[in-house]
Amino acid sequence: MSESEVTREGVRGRGPDRDATTGAVREDGRQGGRRRRDRSRRGERAMVPDAQFRSYYGKSILNPPVWEAPDIPSYLFLGGLAGASSLLGAGAQATGRPGLACSSKVAAAGGGLLSLVALVHDLGRPGRFLHMLRVFKVTSPMSVGSWLLAGYVPLAAAAATAAVTRKAPRLGAAATAGAAVLGPAVASYTAALISDTAVPAWHDGHREMPYVFVGSAATAAGGLGLLAAPAREQAPARAMAAFGVGAELVAFEMMERRMGATAEPYAIGTGGRYVRAGKILSIAGLAGGLLGRRSRAVSALSGAALVAASAATRWGIFHGGVESARDPRYTVVPQRARLRMKEQQPGRP
Repeated sequence: MSESEVTREGVRGRGPDRDATTGAVREDGRQGGRRRRDRSRRGERAMVPDAQFRSYYGKSILNPPVWEAPDIPSYLFLGGLAGASSLLGAGAQATGRPGLACSSKVAAAGGGLLSLVALVHDLGRPGRFLHMLRVFKVTSPMSVGSWLLAGYVPLAAAAATAAVTRKAPRLGAAATAGAAVLGPAVASYTAALISDTAVPAWHDGHREMPYVFVGSAATAAGGLGLLAAPAREQAPARAMAAFGVGAELVAFEMMERRMGATAEPYAIGTGGRYVRAGKILSIAGLAGGLLGRRSRAVSALSGAALVAASAATRWGIFHGGVESARDPRYTVVPQRARLRMKEQQPGRP
């Protein structure tokens, strides 16, 4: 056991523990974010690693979504394709384009049915979907969406059946009109569905997400029209595709800029790869559709690229949201930023 004595010259007999320093001493001579006064200690190796942002025991703060791929991304994509195709099919029928009208109605019926199947498969059993129809809750996007699909799919199927068989034209016209009325809501309600969650990359994009989804749906429907309709009837499909690509790219760019760091999962990882692929395919498909009007092969390839672009965007948004829920940075850092803003504006509620 060592003893020390305080004198005018200092402390005599002090042990080495008095010279010990706390915190990390880095090679640049900084400790705890401050430059050390004792420059003679520069070059010492760190005894404690630099602090890093971590959650408690490495656990995520939020529970990641229980939704899984490919069910939910398919549900998001196919619902958008179906809703926009119903609108395109009704317009094609009104302007005397039977080929485009028939292909769009078939796409609407198939997309709506497959979207419903993907949702039911993710739920586990059909009974769970039927349970959601026992009540109608306006404030619940899932409740509203379930009722929309329940009403939309039979109308779209009836319209497609009448167009293919060329029977019951009046019934087909009424079903076409009904599906076209519900189509925009079917194409966009899934944006409200994912935004009404605590997932950072979804919730923080709630302002622009509906526009992104509507643009993506129009891109898919227009692309499918270019792929399946006769060349002489493709003008409405080409116009819808141009609108969809423009709306989607502009809205996505505005969303990423406003969200800031929370939008990072849309630029990195699996979500980022899908989003980049969607943007490239959108631009390539639109360019091919506009420049290759006289070539059936070019139109078909452009249409396929546009459909794939819409699907890639939905997959990217899904994976980006799941990644943002797993990483606590995207939950805590924006919360701290909002708290600092409130402290700087004391009069703000």
